[in-house]
Amino acid sequence: MSEVQKIKNGTRRSENGWIRITTHGSPYDRGYANGYLLAPEIKEGFHMLDFNLMDTYGLSREFFADVIPALFGDTIRNNYNEFYEEMRGITAGAAANGASVTLNDIMTWNCYYSIDYMMSHLPGLIKENAELNKKYGHIFSSTSDAGATIGSAEGGAKDRCTGFIAVGNYTKDGKIVCGHNTFDNFIDSQFCNVMLEIKPDKGHSIIMQTSPGCIASGTDYYVTSNGLICTETTIGGFNKFVLRDPICCRIRKAMQYGDTLDDCLDMLTTGNGGDYANSWLLGDTRNNTIMRIELGLNYVKVERKKNGYFIGFNAPIDARIRNLECSNTGYDDIRRHQGARRVRLTQFMEEYKGKIDIEVGERILGDHYDVYLNKINPCSRTCCSHYDLDDRAFMSDPSRPKPYQPRGALDGIVTDSTLAKKMGLAARWGSSCGMPFDAKIFCERNIQWAVQEPYLKDRPEQPWTVFISDKQGKKKRHSRGRNKKKGKKLTRRR
Repeated sequence: MSEVQKIKNGTRRSENGWIRITTHGSPYDRGYANGYLLAPEIKEGFHMLDFNLMDTYGLSREFFADVIPALFGDTIRNNYNEFYEEMRGITAGAAANGASVTLNDIMTWNCYYSIDYMMSHLPGLIKENAELNKKYGHIFSSTSDAGATIGSAEGGAKDRCTGFIAVGNYTKDGKIVCGHNTFDNFIDSQFCNVMLEIKPDKGHSIIMQTSPGCIASGTDYYVTSNGLICTETTIGGFNKFVLRDPICCRIRKAMQYGDTLDDCLDMLTTGNGGDYANSWLLGDTRNNTIMRIELGLNYVKVERKKNGYFIGFNAPIDARIRNLECSNTGYDDIRRHQGARRVRLTQFMEEYKGKIDIEVGERILGDHYDVYLNKINPCSRTCCSHYDLDDRAFMSDPSRPKPYQPRGALDGIVTDSTLAKKMGLAARWGSSCGMPFDAKIFCERNIQWAVQEPYLKDRPEQPWTVFISDKQGKKKRHSRGRNKKKGKKLTRRR
């Protein structure tokens, strides 16, 4: 654990791969603390974006920093002025500590998870905006179907994350247990190692996993001071979008101002444009009720339980969303990570019925059992996903992530009702199983991805660490390595 760095409205320390930040006060002041304390990481992150946005879309960071604020800026300023002010503070704080970024940069970074969803609609959105059309209309004018090809390399929106939430007869104490891991491309999601606690001057306090300079989680794990837990898994292959309120603002509002699960539902659906379409998993520890919101664009499915579970595996249960708003979701295909984790998570819920607690949750997230090959096999199909180890020999959709892609689980987070009431959670940075990642060795073995080496970070094995709200500056936490198996050590294959 590092020493605590303090400024007027925030603190920073590092622990087991996580950067622990607390901010408080007015929107601008807490934003300033965020930007100042995380300026080195913000600077590094935008260096990565210079490469990654061009490599992914053929469009520069400057292009996005012009287009995204032009499309979302008025909505953020007018409908979510508090969060706009927080972004202004982040910009000023980062600049004061050596990160030369603009408000448009920070706004674009906060809307980063919306970009994939809007890409196939971008030519039309630019054409409808006179100023943008004058600047960029020529980029998309060469072919009539240009919009259909932009950002569609993975057959619609990307797939991210494994999640579950359980209660009643399924958990050890009958209360809520909620787990989640992020699996995504390493190049950008390796910045999601910030554990941020926000103590706003209005609304509820929040502890969340996030990235430097962000007002919302993005990877989406939240615990609030009024006892709500929230996570999600994306709906892969989702392809509908309307320009409305960005998800970063809607989910942040739900977490800061939602008093009940119904409040969160209302705040997520109001202004929903289909960006970052998710299966949201929420729990209220005050009455031990869990809820799943499958949030498409035109279709929304809401379920509540006091006894049972919901799982998240990147494909929607709702047949309307799956068939009318998505393409090729992998729902029934155990060769694909969606269908495989649908099976494996269901097996786990029944196997551990009446026993699920934080430790079991950690075990689930770190699981390497491949239900397609019926063996232990760390790969894209397992709960702790390892695309970087997967030759994708059984690809049924060649548009999805490629063989040995630097992609997979980058974390694990679990909490339960008891810990959540302290605004706490257990988290692990790096693979959920603890397997380390060495960027140099990976790129030497997989030279097709060597272009990313200057931007990839090593992630050594880290222990599970409990974070609890810094109440009045006092922290309570501990680390443990109880997920380490005795005997044979996990090693990298290939």
